[in-house]
Amino acid sequence: MGKILVVDDERGMREFLTIMLKKEGHDVTSAGGGKEALEYVAQKTYDIVITDVRMPNITGVDVLKTVKESSPETVVIIVTAYASTETAIEAMKQGAYDYITKPFKVEEIKLIVRNALEKRKLREENLLLKRKIQEWTTSGVIGGIVGKSQVVVRIIEMIIKIADSPSNVLITGESGTGKELIARAIHNYSYRKDHPFVAINCSAIPEGLLESELFGHIKGAFTGAIANKEGLFEVANEGTIFLDEIGDIPQSFQVKLLRILEEKTFKRVGGNQEIKVDVRIVAATNRDLKKAVAEGDFREDLFYRLDVIPIEMPPLRERREDIPLLVEHFLSKYNRILGREVKGVSPEAMQRLIDHPWKGNVRELENVIERAVTLGNSSVIELKNIEEGLQRGVPYRKPMLVDIPSEGLNLEELLQGIEKDLLLRALDKTRWVKKDAAELLNLDFRSFRYRLAKYNILRDGE
Repeated sequence: MGKILVVDDERGMREFLTIMLKKEGHDVTSAGGGKEALEYVAQKTYDIVITDVRMPNITGVDVLKTVKESSPETVVIIVTAYASTETAIEAMKQGAYDYITKPFKVEEIKLIVRNALEKRKLREENLLLKRKIQEWTTSGVIGGIVGKSQVVVRIIEMIIKIADSPSNVLITGESGTGKELIARAIHNYSYRKDHPFVAINCSAIPEGLLESELFGHIKGAFTGAIANKEGLFEVANEGTIFLDEIGDIPQSFQVKLLRILEEKTFKRVGGNQEIKVDVRIVAATNRDLKKAVAEGDFREDLFYRLDVIPIEMPPLRERREDIPLLVEHFLSKYNRILGREVKGVSPEAMQRLIDHPWKGNVRELENVIERAVTLGNSSVIELKNIEEGLQRGVPYRKPMLVDIPSEGLNLEELLQGIEKDLLLRALDKTRWVKKDAAELLNLDFRSFRYRLAKYNILRDGE
């Protein structure tokens, strides 16, 4: 619904338009002429101004010009009893959205008003998007999300586009990619931003307590229920509820969650009263829910209720170009928290960070930088400052399995080939700094040099 100013020196027409638009739910102000209209415009911004073109002293075109000077985004609709092409052309040149000739049909003006409000909304959304993208282009940080890769650009554009939508959102991606940051950004860019954002880790709540935590309970509903308790859905009313690890909720609870998604109503445990809430639901999971549906572990109807707007957060290894910006962001964060003044990262260390597989994603990178800032004693993070943190973060890898052909294989030759390949990879990662390469492979330097000599591994020029 919009804020509309109706301007007409004919009282009957002015009152007719005012009553009709108020019945449509709009906030309507009326002015009996151009002078009164300009006084209103000077005090308040309107979404739409509907003005008669033929008025004494100050005409509708004069009102149009003044409105467009003070508030370019306001939509102006001209009403005229004279189907004059010249008047219409002049009004459109001055920025009028449309014009209507008297007598007009009620449904015609209702449609024009609806279309005008929709156009204004789209224009505002586009301006907001451009402003936020400009903010992001300058800093590389928006709503806590860091990055300038194309995939991050698309996610940011999606967040701003859907922020005010009531539709449910399902965020997927590996652990540590920043799914909660996406959920918070959706909330913070929406009209719900001044209301609660409630985050729930569904896998951390025991099955027996899940219903009580989310829906609340009444006194005496079960042993220990000594008083009525609001559920988290009530706490989040008019705001956003973030259901993290939604793929881990038990099947016995899925049908109850489906009901609140469909009806936005629920009952407290032990209660009979229907409680209605206005909540935006954003869920996240690192599981493949389509696969879980196919295997019978997750309800298909619940999945499609959650997956109205899907957002996939990519792993860090698929957006390596964002790593330098993330490193800078975390350096600034932990310098501030720890009272340090680490100014940067050496080129060798940065390259090592870019090349790392990052199985723990952004969370693992933050851990490595925090550790380096905490334990380092220089103004620049060197390769040696991050290696231990990187090694600690590398998950266990299943040993490579090789099929044994029917004719057999030469085990010694195979193992030597693997060893030589790993030696060359370590040298490549450390830019042929042999001491660092030896540390990567957890070898003492003498043993490392012996292996290089064994395979006659030499750098060009040596």
